[in-house]
Amino acid sequence: MGEASEKLLGKAIQEARQTAGLTQQELCQQAGLSYSTLAKIERGAIKTPSVFTVMRIANILGTSMDGLMGATVDTSAHTIQKRISKSGISFLFLDINGCLVHFFHSAFTKLSLETNASSELIESTFWHYNDAVCRGEMTMDEFNDEFAKKLGVKSVDWQQYYMEAVVPIKESHDVLVWASKHYKVGLLSNIMPGFINEMIKNGLLPNIKYDAIVDSSQVGAIKPEADIYKIAEGEAGVPPQEILFVDDSRTNLMAADRQGWKVLWFDDYRPAESAEKIRHILEL
Repeated sequence: MGEASEKLLGKAIQEARQTAGLTQQELCQQAGLSYSTLAKIERGAIKTPSVFTVMRIANILGTSMDGLMGATVDTSAHTIQKRISKSGISFLFLDINGCLVHFFHSAFTKLSLETNASSELIESTFWHYNDAVCRGEMTMDEFNDEFAKKLGVKSVDWQQYYMEAVVPIKESHDVLVWASKHYKVGLLSNIMPGFINEMIKNGLLPNIKYDAIVDSSQVGAIKPEADIYKIAEGEAGVPPQEILFVDDSRTNLMAADRQGWKVLWFDDYRPAESAEKIRHILEL
């Protein structure tokens, strides 16, 4: 299998996965593959993937191994033309905290009142472990245990505090739902394990068909590390210049800009203005 065939196989798998409505993380879980292995296969970076691996993927995606392995010609001309805005955007990625929900500061206040621990101790402890949890290096149980130990209490359920504290930003929800009808859309977030599914279930995030969900705790990288943007780009399946990334952190936006993405800063103090800017960039 030459380099061109490997890339075509990767593209065939990616298209079959997206047609099946699965994210890379979901396919990995069902196929028993590591995220990095699947990402490399879809990029065409693995020479001659195992036939058994391809067979497993094909079975899960409801297609045949021959169909995937036989993808030796470019079928892009036969695929549905994706929408591209006047500004050249075909894929919208949104951050979650500070863009789709207002930040969770009130959770710190409530935790302080209920544990009698100082807000300074709570915030310093939280941020000390936050990156490790969001990168998937620490489980929620481990995080809660360390949190409780530092605060001198029996137990802490941070997920519950978080879910009760965050408030949806209606303007960004509306623009995301609108965008999903015309473009490919996805979430790209530094977030703790299990939070995204719970937020969708609780109505804290739009319950729409996402073309990609890049959950830092699942992919093992966090913004602004370059790896998470490369993973997200592979999930999007479009050239970098066709991606619009909306985030409330200028540091994260600068890192995306270095990857060749278009970026937009979201001001959650002025959500209507920020949402209107997204609509303007995505003008058909």
